[in-house]
Amino acid sequence: MDTSPDQPPRPPGAGPGRRRAGRHHRDVAEESTPGRRRTTLVALVVVAVTAAAALVAGLLGGTPAPTPAARALTDDEAERLAAVRVGTYRDVRAGVRVAVGTGAGRTDLVGWVDWSRPLAYLDVGGPGAGQDRGLVQATPSAVVQRPDPAAIVTPARPPLVPPGDRWRLRNPPPGRGVAGALTVLFALAADRAAPAAPLRAGAGRWLGRETLGGDPVDVLQAALWPATALPTTTLPSAAPVTTAPVTTAPAATAPGGRRADDADPRWWVDRDARLRRWAGRLPDGTPITVDLDRVDRPTPWPVDALGGRPGLPRAATDEETARLGRLATRLRAGAGSATVTVTAPLGSAANLRGGGWLSWTAGVAYLSVAELDTLGRRTLRRRDRAGFARADVPVGPDTAASGPSAVPPLPLPTGAGWRLAGQPADELDALVDAAVRAVAPTGGATTTVHVRSDRRADRPVDVFEVRRQGQRLRYWLDRSGFLCRLELRTTGGLWAQLELTPGPLPAGIVPAHRKPPPPTRPR
Repeated sequence: MDTSPDQPPRPPGAGPGRRRAGRHHRDVAEESTPGRRRTTLVALVVVAVTAAAALVAGLLGGTPAPTPAARALTDDEAERLAAVRVGTYRDVRAGVRVAVGTGAGRTDLVGWVDWSRPLAYLDVGGPGAGQDRGLVQATPSAVVQRPDPAAIVTPARPPLVPPGDRWRLRNPPPGRGVAGALTVLFALAADRAAPAAPLRAGAGRWLGRETLGGDPVDVLQAALWPATALPTTTLPSAAPVTTAPVTTAPAATAPGGRRADDADPRWWVDRDARLRRWAGRLPDGTPITVDLDRVDRPTPWPVDALGGRPGLPRAATDEETARLGRLATRLRAGAGSATVTVTAPLGSAANLRGGGWLSWTAGVAYLSVAELDTLGRRTLRRRDRAGFARADVPVGPDTAASGPSAVPPLPLPTGAGWRLAGQPADELDALVDAAVRAVAPTGGATTTVHVRSDRRADRPVDVFEVRRQGQRLRYWLDRSGFLCRLELRTTGGLWAQLELTPGPLPAGIVPAHRKPPPPTRPR
């Protein structure tokens, strides 16, 4: 190998091969750097996509996104929460979906609430519904149910026109199950705002923000206000929903007063102070959640026991008032008598059914009435010009409460232990008395209203409500002037009914009167 004296000797291993090897390692390192960058970028993209998908899923499902810790309400939040029940009341009605309890014990209620009447109409289902399964309608003072044990577990919206049969007055345990849910539903609306000062002073707090139905909402927490603030929207027999109501006096919320805590219910409120969801616990600790839908909001149709379908009430015209005034004469001069069918929900849980006959010419009524849930006994009721009488008689266990087998026996049983009274003993007696006397409905009436036009047995009828001497009676008159139905508003807020069909009076109802003896001739 030729060496030049001007070049220093190469160190061992520092030949051309070594330089090529060094360049190779640098090239490999430079080429691997973009690969690592691409791998890192792909990983970051995957993480971002996963996070975005989780966020979207949370928003669509109503799951709260991470929020700061709970804090006191701002003035705007306190004002909106104080006014939230007024907003519900002004919305008039809404679709509702209620879940009471969890797991296998959960009861679901789906339907509508009309706070202007007020009226709730719901389908009850869920794995824990039990005997409550079926349809329910309720006012703040009464609950009627149509049981359907064979219904599917998952409830659906009730039929807009409710079935006309099998409805029963119920008195469910207050503050629990269906009754507790109804208490909450009616309490979510009020015609006046609650005081905002206690909420600003610590009786309420902000928990976070969520999205429901695509709209942003604030999750606020505060106890329901006292029942005294809701005189027309609280079930009188129901226990309060929370055991620690918000104090209404601003001074009581100063330091040392009641503060909001985790036991208070939560309110999902939008920017317009409209309630979208409510969650809390019933007095027995059962969790309950209420979701409101203001898109699906038809006018609920009450069943007959709650007044029947809505109409457009107006003052009676002169012609209608005159037709009512001729009612007594029309009934006595026309058919003179009728077959009677009784449907009378009385008190808090009495469901009376029965039938019989009535005569306007003889001034007498004879009925057989039974309680649907009391088998083996039937009450005979008689009204004549001497007063009222009733007797309890045993019947077979298979005797129906209504229908052909419900008519009273003829002739009148003499050894039944009749109990006599000069005045009506209950509201059914008062209804029968009004039907027999058939006095001119407008005589002494304080108010006469045309409630609506309707149909009975394919005949058009007019429904008139007459208020007189503390009674509210509804007369169903066909175009010929015959009284097809008479209803009485009971103290429980329901309507007891007598269906009247023209027909002959059976022999034996009116006792035969002996002729007076001839006058004695003087001797």
